[in-house]
Amino acid sequence: MIRFFFTAAFLFCLQINLQAQQPLTRILFILDASNSMNLNWGEGSRMSVAKEYLSTSVENLREIENLEIALRVYGHQTPVTSNYQDCEDTKLEVPFGVNNVNAIKSKIREIQAKGATPIARTLEQAADDFPDTNARNVIILITDGLESCDNDPCLVAKKLKDKGVNVTPFVIGVGMDLSYLDNFNCIGTYFEASTGVSFKKTLSKVIEKALLNTTVQINLNDIYIKPTETDVTMLLYKSGTNELKYSIMHTINRHGNPDTLILDPSNNYDIVVNTIPKVYKNNVKIKRHVHNTIKIDAPQGVLQLKTYSKNRNFPLARIMQKQSQKTLHVQKFSSKEKYLVGSYDVEVLTLPRIYLKAQVKQSETKILTIPGSGKLVFSFSNYLVAQVFEIKNSQKNNWLYNFDSTKREGELDLQPGTYKIIYREKQKKSSSYSMEKIFKISANKTTSIKL
Repeated sequence: MIRFFFTAAFLFCLQINLQAQQPLTRILFILDASNSMNLNWGEGSRMSVAKEYLSTSVENLREIENLEIALRVYGHQTPVTSNYQDCEDTKLEVPFGVNNVNAIKSKIREIQAKGATPIARTLEQAADDFPDTNARNVIILITDGLESCDNDPCLVAKKLKDKGVNVTPFVIGVGMDLSYLDNFNCIGTYFEASTGVSFKKTLSKVIEKALLNTTVQINLNDIYIKPTETDVTMLLYKSGTNELKYSIMHTINRHGNPDTLILDPSNNYDIVVNTIPKVYKNNVKIKRHVHNTIKIDAPQGVLQLKTYSKNRNFPLARIMQKQSQKTLHVQKFSSKEKYLVGSYDVEVLTLPRIYLKAQVKQSETKILTIPGSGKLVFSFSNYLVAQVFEIKNSQKNNWLYNFDSTKREGELDLQPGTYKIIYREKQKKSSSYSMEKIFKISANKTTSIKL
C-alpha cells in the first residue's frame, strides 16, 4: 500500500505577538495511530516521531492567546488483523479548551498505534468537534496512509466547509509516488518535504499559517501579465532598511501557480527580484488574515552566445543595457542566460573586440554567434618591445596588444583577420631599428612567426 506521512507537528519557537482583536482560532490535531505507524522512519518509528513532534508543537502553543486546541485520534482502540479492521475506530480524546495542553500531551504519551486508517469517518466526526463557526477552525492531520476503509474523504469535504473548517493536510512523502497527493485535493492544501530539514521548515510554516491565516503569493508576470516567470531569487528587506527578512527562490507549485508563502504581516517589504537586470518593488504591505497577491513585472527571454571556435578557452562578453556603458553582466560564450525583455549592447572581450546588439524577447532565445578564433604562436630571437595592430584597411591600423618585453615566446588568441607587429630589439636605443611584420589569422588555425 502506497503510504505518505501527512503531518503538521514540528514547530518553531513561536514568537508571534497576536493582537487582542485577532479572532479566535481553533486547531484540531488529528493523529493517525494505525498499525502502519509502527514502521521505521528515520531514527525511530513513524509513531514515535509523530508523537515527539506533536508534543513539542502543543507545548509551544501554551502561551498563545485567542487559541483553543483539541486532539482526535484514530486507529488506537482496536488492533487490525488479517481479516478485520475497525472503521469506527476514531475518538475525540481531548475536546477544545484554553488550558488543555497538559491533557493533550498526557494523552499523546499513552497512545499506541495498532488499528485501521478511517480518514473519511474521522473527518466527518471532526466537523462536530468544533463548538461553532464563530472562529477560524483548522484541522491539522497527522497520518501516514491513504484511506483504508473504502470510504471517500471527498464526500465529507462539503460538510466540513459548511462548518467553517479548513482541513489542511501538510504532506511529507516518504520516498513514495507523489502523484497520489492529488487524492487530497478535495480536502485542502498540502506541502511536500522529503528530508528532516525540509520537514521542520514546512511544519513551522504550517502552524504560523494556522495562527495568522495570512498568506502571500508573488506573481512574476510576463509581457502578457501572466505569472509564468520563476526560478529566480527574491530578497525581501524590511522596508526602508538593509535588514534582510526572507531569501526565497521563486517557485511554481505542483498546480502551476506561484507558490504560497508565509510572511510576517507586521512589516512592509522592499522586494528585490534578482533577474538581469534586477527588478525592485518597494514598500509592499501585507494584509492580515487574507491571501495577498503581489504582482511584479519581470518578463524574460534568453540570450545565447555561440562560437565555432575549437579553442575551449571561450571568450567573455560584457552585457550592457542599450545606450549604457555600465556593465550589467559578464557572460561566457557557449552559454545561455536569462535577461529581462529589452535591448542590449554586447562587447565581446576578444582581440580585437567585437560589438553586437541583442533584442531579447519574451520566452524566446536570441542567439549571437562569433567566428572561431585563431592562434598566434610567436618566438623572438631577442627581447623585444612590440605591439600588435589590426589592419582594417591599408591606411588604418588599430592597436590591440602589447607584448611582454621580458618574454621571448608565447601564444595569443586573435580573431580572423590581417595583423601587423611593430617592434624593435629592446637593447637598441634608436628608432631606426623599428621593424614591421604582417601576418594573417584564420579561424581555428595556428599561425607561427619568428622575429
